[in-house]
Amino acid sequence: MTKSVVLWDFDGTLAFRGDRWRGCLVEALDEVAPGHGLVAADMAPGLRDGFPWHRPESGHPELSTPDAWWGALQPLFVKAYVGAGVEAKLADLAASRVRARYTDVSRWTVFPGSVAALEELAAAGWQHVIVSNHVPELDGLLRDLGLDRYFAAVVNSSLVGWEKPHRRIFEVALDRAGRPERVWMVGDNPVADVAGARALGIPAILVSPGESGLRAAVRRILDGDADSTWTSTADTERGLPEIPPEGL
Repeated sequence: MTKSVVLWDFDGTLAFRGDRWRGCLVEALDEVAPGHGLVAADMAPGLRDGFPWHRPESGHPELSTPDAWWGALQPLFVKAYVGAGVEAKLADLAASRVRARYTDVSRWTVFPGSVAALEELAAAGWQHVIVSNHVPELDGLLRDLGLDRYFAAVVNSSLVGWEKPHRRIFEVALDRAGRPERVWMVGDNPVADVAGARALGIPAILVSPGESGLRAAVRRILDGDADSTWTSTADTERGLPEIPPEGL
């Protein structure tokens, strides 16, 4: 593999799903209980803990198959529904629909500027690797969004068994990238992306979503200014965000 590699976060950096997990749970509930009256915010309290990335210090190799990973999350989804006032049997039925709803590519949007950023860096000799805390179907989402052709490898926490910011997932990414001489990490999370990369000596860029943040990141990489951490102007002005309750 090339000696110059950019490690990319996916969700919140290159693409996003509207209303994230909480919105997905509402969509699944819509299928089994139309007119239920709940909104995405009603699901938020029950999703504040219980995803694998909420315990990044602990590996989960036992969940490294899609069915095992999703099966482990079913109790979390049921809890969120019941906490929002959904009857238990209905909550269980809705929870069984979450997987299909979350992986529906029509609910995902590629940020403006993502493709341009990937192409400009590729033209300058950089290759790309995804490093993401995500669902097992990430490869399929990348394919269906038309992004898979830009990446030499996809390192997915649900299949690797370790979540960012744990060093193990970054080590896997570096190995798959051929231990490149030049490497950057680009992501939207100060803990999972920036702190995780910095722990291994990887310079990191914290970006705000959208075209302007990605364009600035590209310029930084091409200029070769490997300060320990750099944030886009938007992030500096608003302050670094905390990990969101459902954060990937």
